[in-house]
Amino acid sequence: MSTTATGIRGISLVCVPTVEQDKAIAFYESIGFEKRTDTEFGDKYRWVEVYAPEGTTGIALAPPPPDQFPIQPMQTGITLTTDDIEATHAAFRAAGADVDEQIARMGDPVPPMFWFRDPTGHTLMVVEQQK
Repeated sequence: MSTTATGIRGISLVCVPTVEQDKAIAFYESIGFEKRTDTEFGDKYRWVEVYAPEGTTGIALAPPPPDQFPIQPMQTGITLTTDDIEATHAAFRAAGADVDEQIARMGDPVPPMFWFRDPTGHTLMVVEQQK
């Protein structure tokens, strides 16, 4: 594996500010993620990491800094991949996720995709990517 001149080798986590961590954990587990880290830090905080089953980059469901309340839902820029967009869209709907009604199909070379929102209202995207 090569590294940059600064020593950076990859992306390990994307931090998403989350106040109701238990609710977020339950949501991400309901759509197939696994919790790999859940530990206390500081006097009153928890550090939680969830990962897609085959993923090496996780989502940290961390409390926001004290000066950033209330949390404003944001476009996270997080893109998840699936090899079957239809099945994944149906599974998210069945799990009760706040998911777009339709799968976006823009034509080649843009893959089919849809967006969904987590319990905090943060938006993530799912894109079909053939293996």
